[in-house]
Order: sequence, then C-alpha cells, then structure tokens
Amino acid sequence: MKIFSTLSFLFAFSASLLFPPVSRAQAFTGREVSALQAEAREKKLPVGDRIAFFAEKFVGMPYDPDPEGAYVTGRRIVSDGKVDCMYLVFRSAELALSNTPEGAVKEALSLRFRDEGRLGADGRVLNYDDRYQYGEDMIASAKWGRDVTGEIGPTRKIPGSRGIESVDIIPKEEIPRVLSRFKSGDIVFFIKSPAKRVVGEIVGHLGILKVENGKVLLIHASGLKNKGGVVKKVPFGCYAKKMAFIGVKVTRFGLP
Repeated sequence: MKIFSTLSFLFAFSASLLFPPVSRAQAFTGREVSALQAEAREKKLPVGDRIAFFAEKFVGMPYDPDPEGAYVTGRRIVSDGKVDCMYLVFRSAELALSNTPEGAVKEALSLRFRDEGRLGADGRVLNYDDRYQYGEDMIASAKWGRDVTGEIGPTRKIPGSRGIESVDIIPKEEIPRVLSRFKSGDIVFFIKSPAKRVVGEIVGHLGILKVENGKVLLIHASGLKNKGGVVKKVPFGCYAKKMAFIGVKVTRFGLP
C-alpha cells in the first residue's frame, strides 16, 4: 500500500524526477511517452510487437557510460536520456505492458526487482540493491517472459555459475539457421564464454528483436562503459556471426 501512496506523490511532486532534463533530441517527455503508448494501443499490436515498437524509439539515443547505470546511480525509475543494454530492455517492456507513463513506473517496480521496488518520499528508488543485476537472473525469475530457447533451435549445454549448474544455449553458429523462428519482441540474452566471465556472469549483453519485412533485426544499446556508444538497429544474423559471445538464450512475452 505504501508503494502506491508514494507513487501518487511522485507524479504530483515533479515530472522532472521521472524525465530528468536531457537534450530534447535525446530524451522522451511524459507527453511523448503518453502519445507513443496511445499509438501502440491504436495499432492493437500484440505484446511482442509493442515491445519492439518501443525499443525502436530508442534507436539513436546515446549509450549510458555510468558503470552502474545512470538510473541506478541517480536512483531513478525513468532515465531515458542515455541507456545501457539492460535499461533499454527494462524500459521497452515496461512501456509495452502499460498504458500510461505512471503505469510503466508501476510495471518497473514489479519487474526490475526480485521482490518489489520501493520509492522514497522524493520519488527516488530506495532498494536498487534488490534489482536484477545479471541477465541470467532475469531469465530465472520468469518475470521477463518465458524461456523459449529450446523451442527456437538446437541447444548446447555449457557450465553455469553463481549457483546455476548448467545453461542451455543456442550456439552462435546455429543462429543463422533458425532466424525464421524468432519473433518481434523476443529478448535475446548473449552468453559469454565461461573462460571470459569476470564475476561469474553468464549473460554479457541484452537486446530486443524486431521482425521487419521478413528480416530479423536486433535493437540494442551498443557501446562500452568507458567509451560510450549509441542504440542501434542491425541485422541480427550478421551481428550474431561476428559477435564475441558463444550463443544466446531467448525469452518471450505473450503467446508462443
């Protein structure tokens, strides 16, 4: 109950807390978000297409160089001016699963956290230490769609870590053969080689797919924390062929 009362205060208190002042060429305003959500409703898009629809709106936005993520450091739910790969996935799905900017915040408080996000009196997040910091935890939670990895293509088992015994992945060499089985809105988790894990992380990158005119495209925040970058939309097959990751896992909202 406390969460919803705090939410009411948040929206009345200051729109700038939700949409911090960044160049208008880079950040969304609350009015723009409302208009995009209305457009998605009018198109009556399936949930996967809605996720891809919102992800595409971030194309061209700068990569977030903050090691923790600007939204975490600033303790904000919404920080659209610069995005990293996890925030892009978070925000695109939250906008797609809601009908208003306020509704997207409620989705975020539910989806980004192992338990539930909590806001302080100033509208800032109190418990980002409870957030999903690793992509593999998002998959295991089942909050971020159903794991459809095995339904899409042949899998290979690799060693897990951080309490996960093993992981079934679609190897990178198999991706070009199964491109037709991917759908708009699929969340792709790029898997690191066990030899390249730094702190036991299994997932090294995230992105969202969009099927457009029969082509499967990857929308992802492409960059490095120490060098920057930008959100891009690229052919998924080409990216997979050249990527440094050994394969992918995939989750999907909505019907199979």
